[in-house]
Amino acid sequence: MKVLLYSANYAPEQTGIGKYSGDMAEWMAAHGHEVKVIAAPPYYPAWKVHEGYSGASYLREQMAGVEVWRAPIWIPSKLSGATRMLHLLSFAVSSLPILFRQVFWRPDVVMVVAPAFVCAPGALMASWLSGSKSWLHVQDFEVDVAFRLGVLSGGWKRRLFTALERAIFRRFDCVSSISERMISRAQAKGVKRTRLLSLPNWAGTVSNTMGSEERRAAFRLGWGVGADQVVAMYSGSFGAKHGLDLIPAAAKLLPEVHFIVCGEGVMRPELEARAAELSNLTILPLQPAGDLADFLGSADIHLLPQSEGAEDLVMPSKLTGMMASGRPTVATCRDNTEIARTLHSCGFIVSPGDVHAFADAIRTLALQPDLRREMGARARAYAETNLGKSQILGRLLLDLERLTGLPGSVDQGAGEAAMMERT
Repeated sequence: MKVLLYSANYAPEQTGIGKYSGDMAEWMAAHGHEVKVIAAPPYYPAWKVHEGYSGASYLREQMAGVEVWRAPIWIPSKLSGATRMLHLLSFAVSSLPILFRQVFWRPDVVMVVAPAFVCAPGALMASWLSGSKSWLHVQDFEVDVAFRLGVLSGGWKRRLFTALERAIFRRFDCVSSISERMISRAQAKGVKRTRLLSLPNWAGTVSNTMGSEERRAAFRLGWGVGADQVVAMYSGSFGAKHGLDLIPAAAKLLPEVHFIVCGEGVMRPELEARAAELSNLTILPLQPAGDLADFLGSADIHLLPQSEGAEDLVMPSKLTGMMASGRPTVATCRDNTEIARTLHSCGFIVSPGDVHAFADAIRTLALQPDLRREMGARARAYAETNLGKSQILGRLLLDLERLTGLPGSVDQGAGEAAMMERT
């Protein structure tokens, strides 16, 4: 089977969406499929093109059996609604020559990963021209998030973007997303239920995600944290939708807890300024994917702040690694969201923006090591049952076979795991 994956973010060695797309492409290639990827040079979450790449030129490279085509992208120095739109459009436009070149390759399926949703029209056109099936995978409902967070505003803009979004969604042969709430939202946008599929985030190879005690101790020693001191950690992008201002506020209220905030993004300067005033708040760069298991396991408590209203428009990919690490999570979201249901009995849920409730939940876990162990064990059990890479990507291969009508080459173990999950 020939699969063309169209994803602005593609960086298998990193974390987040880039690694998600990378894992997916490499898994398909490893199971006998011919895979090509169209992507921008790696730039996320630091919003800076990685060393060895250029944001102004085209590049073709081979990565773990996958042919990757890189197209130019403009990276704004300051993010706003307008610059973010231009940023995404720059890639959507620059990648069109590569995209339509692949029409002659005649892929069996064109799969676009949103973000960036602006690539969806081109993917549909390429799919039509090549006679292939079209698949839209939604990690974020970008239009809804933009209006909910005020990145975009105005009644006429909402009506226009919503109408365009609905028209595009309905034209894909398959639309998948990472949670049941997000699938329901796609259905509300006009996608027939028969065309909707679940493709949740995974937690790497779950059997290996707890890491080693020695490496976890080494991380803590490097931070200057004592063996008995409680560490509360956030690891992910520093974006506006994450409500990260809660963390330094909670650190000020809890001097006995050491807070680790790891990642890159637009809020980094603000977080660094706050950390300079707090001896118990450490800001770290994004960690290599190979170190992530031990890094996450070095925490006692994980933190998942979210801005109000964004909880069911996105399902944070970072949550899978948190749960697989066997640690409890304190999250900010409403009670009726999918994040809240996923974390039931695995941590605490507090209202978005409520710093005192956030700090109280962290304090409760910090003072009760037995409760931390119980909740962490439940989180780990959930990950083992639901978040294994072989389970989820094995199911993806079966869904690709059903969509295209072509026989695949799913190995017996992956196929059996996927079938067991379906039944």
